[in-house]
Amino acid sequence: MYKPKLAIIIPCYNEELCVKSTVDKLFEVIEYLVSKNKISSDSYIYLIDDGSTDNTWSIIEKLHNLNKHVKGLKFIRNFGNQKALIAGLEGVRNIGCDCAISIDADLQQDEWAIEKFIDEFVNGADIVSGIRNNRKTDGFFKKTTALMFYKTMNILGAKIPPNHSDYRLVSKRALDILELYPEKYLFLRGFFNEVGLKTAYVKFDVKPRTAGKSKFNFASLMALALNGITSYSIVPLRFVAVLGFLMALIGLIGGIETVMEKLLWNNSPNGFATAIILLCVFGGTQLFCLGLIGEYVGQVYREVKGRPRYIKDVELK
Repeated sequence: MYKPKLAIIIPCYNEELCVKSTVDKLFEVIEYLVSKNKISSDSYIYLIDDGSTDNTWSIIEKLHNLNKHVKGLKFIRNFGNQKALIAGLEGVRNIGCDCAISIDADLQQDEWAIEKFIDEFVNGADIVSGIRNNRKTDGFFKKTTALMFYKTMNILGAKIPPNHSDYRLVSKRALDILELYPEKYLFLRGFFNEVGLKTAYVKFDVKPRTAGKSKFNFASLMALALNGITSYSIVPLRFVAVLGFLMALIGLIGGIETVMEKLLWNNSPNGFATAIILLCVFGGTQLFCLGLIGEYVGQVYREVKGRPRYIKDVELK
């Protein structure tokens, strides 16, 4: 019977209150799956400390010293959740595994759903995406913005399933393909949904956070959304081109209408307030378009510099 070697990847940022309990709970899942002959006994947990300023790394070191199936990587500073996830995927590929599952450090995602992920992998799926059943644990603002994000991404061409997070399983084959993508600001949700490998979906429930607080705020979610849009769609740039054409057309029609009034009716149109309003509308639209183009230019600028995605400080294997 095929028993894959599983690696569980956990990005951590200031998670001293929950990292130990999270590791303990995940080892319960690992031991259960080993007892059912669903995974290999040399499966392990790989934690990435994304430049924490608390005792997260010292706890990871203690866990590693007690159990060599706990492995870890420490960044020299904070690089962000997506970079930590990529580092984890690259790290477990180098150590060795048949498949890897990424899960949040707060363990709000149902860890027992991992068994379903493994079943789908054994049945031939290279990517298994976790889909949350609902967003009951989110507030109104977060729920609304998340819905807008998924709808916007799908309209712009990045076909991401609604309510999909970074709770997913990827095979060794998918990890090998990931190595072919040198992008510094790779958007993982878009990458794994466009790569073309066989994909399955597992639904899970979300639990309330038991310790600490979420490190995702509005600014970080906006940055993630902008990175996803500029990485996987040029539709906004086409929108700018169409909008510019329509503005020019409206201006031309307005100019023709003004000339016709003057020539045919000798009437010089009034409307100082109207002119001010139009100037504000068109000026604001132009600034918005410039900002949108600037996001794409900034994305190109960051990629061209070729700086490393992250810098390792310490690694425990």
